[in-house]
Amino acid sequence: MTKNSKPRAGSLQFHPRKRAKSIKPRLRSWGKTQGVKLLAFAGFKAGMTHAFMMDTRNTETKGKEVMTACTVIETPPLFCHAIRAYKNTPYGLKISAQITVEKTDKNISRLLKKQKKTKAPDLDLLKDADEIRLVLHTQPIKVNAIPSKKPRLLEVPISGSIEEQLNYAKEHFGKEINVTDVLSPSQYVDVQAVTKGKGMQGPVKRFGVKIRKRKHRVAKGRHIGTLGDRGTQTPWYTPMAGQMGYHQRCDQNKIILDVSDKPVTSKGGMVNYGEIKNQYVLIKGSIPGPRRRLVSLRAALRKPEAAKPVELTFISIQSKQGR
Repeated sequence: MTKNSKPRAGSLQFHPRKRAKSIKPRLRSWGKTQGVKLLAFAGFKAGMTHAFMMDTRNTETKGKEVMTACTVIETPPLFCHAIRAYKNTPYGLKISAQITVEKTDKNISRLLKKQKKTKAPDLDLLKDADEIRLVLHTQPIKVNAIPSKKPRLLEVPISGSIEEQLNYAKEHFGKEINVTDVLSPSQYVDVQAVTKGKGMQGPVKRFGVKIRKRKHRVAKGRHIGTLGDRGTQTPWYTPMAGQMGYHQRCDQNKIILDVSDKPVTSKGGMVNYGEIKNQYVLIKGSIPGPRRRLVSLRAALRKPEAAKPVELTFISIQSKQGR
């Protein structure tokens, strides 16, 4: 007789599968990019549409026009709220100095109640630093579709030498930074966001466990076979019911099709989002998270060696309502 076996259900890569601590994307590592610019940017997911582009892959459709699904991310400018200087120590990077703008918006001042502010910015404190980073905050007040107007803080490093980082920080301190100064078409990025929350789910939907047959004696239907023998505790990798969704996830090597402010929606706007009034980023394929979710666009860590230029021929602005 053939053996009725099946590989275990559920990847052990993401454990424990619990809710994310914050809706803000978590950035821990950074890629590389050419020139002196920020290594990440943030925006709000608006929805999906489709576009036509010239295929540059080594396939049967090479050199021909193909249709692809793409995601629209609205990217209002980020405000440079502070400059942080880091010093290399035997215990890693430690903050050596921080300079914060004197006047801030009411919303951001409430968010930063516990942080100390310098009365007069002293840029001489940054001379002995080994790395310079900018503390930016989002401006959801410029996006009509976002119900929460609470700004979110992001700490982003700068590419280049320490002198170039210092000059870049001084130039943009207390000013807005647009997405066109950071990202460009045909660039590979890693998109990080918190996925859509689905609440409490059983093992069949959460791990893909096979539904048991009708004549099973114990635990018929949507249930796992066993939790283990009597002599051991329940293993942590056993597929069981629990939280599904609302996790920190990252999609690597997503290519940017376009970065502009041209009309990309119909008169009614994106479905369940509305009109896009700021600059936006058009990314090939889908990304984590529902509409209106804050996402981060980071320079790719493991990008392909050769990035071929993207040639867009058409972007659909028709409404996707009812499709």
